[in-house]
Amino acid sequence: MSNIAVVFAGGTGTRMNTRSKPKQFLELHGKPILVYTLEKFNDHPEIDAIFLVVLKDWLHYCEKIVDHFRLAKVKAIIAGGDSAFSSQRKGLKKAAELFPDDTIVLIHDGVRPLIDEETITKNIETVKIHRTAITVTPAIETIAIKNESGEVGKIIERSKVEMARAPQSFFLGDVLRVHNRALEENKVFIDSASLMQHYGFSLFTVEGCPENIKITTPNDFYTFRALVDAKENSQIFGF
Repeated sequence: MSNIAVVFAGGTGTRMNTRSKPKQFLELHGKPILVYTLEKFNDHPEIDAIFLVVLKDWLHYCEKIVDHFRLAKVKAIIAGGDSAFSSQRKGLKKAAELFPDDTIVLIHDGVRPLIDEETITKNIETVKIHRTAITVTPAIETIAIKNESGEVGKIIERSKVEMARAPQSFFLGDVLRVHNRALEENKVFIDSASLMQHYGFSLFTVEGCPENIKITTPNDFYTFRALVDAKENSQIFGF
C-alpha cells in the first residue's frame, strides 16, 4: 500500500494584498511558502509521491522550484481548475493514473507550511483503521452563531467544537469516486470532508498541531515568519 499527497496551491492570494505573485510563492529566507509545505511531505519517510496542483500560468515556475529544491517525490505538476474543488479533482485524477484505489491520499493546502511529521503519520494510520482522517484543532475561543438580523444566536460550548484543517485523508478510490459523483450531480463542496460526509462516509479526526495555520493574510505571514525563526533559533541556541 502506498501513501501519497495531493497538494493544491491554485489560489490567487487576493486577501494577502500582494500584486507581484500569489501568496503560495511569497518567499521567506529565500524559499517560497509552497516549498516549505512540499518539503514536509517530501521528507516524510512514509510518503511515496506528491502531486502538485497549481495555477496554469505558474506551471513553469513550479517546475523550476521543484528542481531547484530537489523535491524528488513530486511526480506531477498539474494545472488547476476554476475552483479549489475542481483543482483537487484534477490532482486526484492524475494520481489515479499512477496509483491504485487502495492508496492513501493526504489532501493538503499549499499554504499550510507548518504541517508536522507527526500529523502526517497520524493521518496515514487513521485512514488504515477508519478509511478517513480529518485533521482538527480544538477551538480556543467562544463560537457564536449569528442570526439573520445580525444578533448573536446560539453560543456553542467551546469544548464541543473543533476547527477542521488539513490534511484531509482518504483512500484514493473512495475520494475520487465521490468527486466524480459530485461532478455528475453538479454539486460543489467547500472541502473534501464535507464532500465525503455528504456521500455517507463517517469522518474520524486527527488532532494536529495548533501552528498548522493557513497563510491567507499578511498577519498569517508574519506569524509564519515568527514561528520559523523561533524554531531556527531553538536549534542554534538550544532554547
